[in-house]
Amino acid sequence: MENNKKQWFAVYTKSRAEKKVQLELEFQGIENFLPIHKKLRQWSDRKKWVEAPLISGYIFVYIEAIEYDRVLRTNGVVSYVRFEGKAAIIPENQINNLKRLLQQSELAIKVSTKNFTKGDEIEVLGGPLMGLQGTLILVKGKKKVAIQLKQLNIAFTVELALTDIRKL
Repeated sequence: MENNKKQWFAVYTKSRAEKKVQLELEFQGIENFLPIHKKLRQWSDRKKWVEAPLISGYIFVYIEAIEYDRVLRTNGVVSYVRFEGKAAIIPENQINNLKRLLQQSELAIKVSTKNFTKGDEIEVLGGPLMGLQGTLILVKGKKKVAIQLKQLNIAFTVELALTDIRKL
């Protein structure tokens, strides 16, 4: 990690503590991003639209090296997401793509945290996800694909035409 350069990292949180961690980080002045989406929740007597974390148990922080330990000491933070033994640096373009994905209300987004077998490395060529790079993990028909982000063990299932993706 470069000392004076801010970088994005993913942090594991305690179960159902994402919003509390976000508030605590904001109180400390640490820039963060918690992807939130609306979903319909069913109770025994009613249905209601609620805002929930898109990726359960994760929050993203944009920090310098000096803030690294402060994030770990934050209530509700468990650890950094690690990749090859080090805290995984998340490319800024992937954070921007997540933000863009959330702005597209007509897309049905499903998130999976299962382990997947390696597939083709792809890039999205068109539409609101243009520029997203990841591993193609599932193709359903001609319009549904699942894309796994490299640094995180998550995947997005979205409707895209196969013509809107290419192998890297």
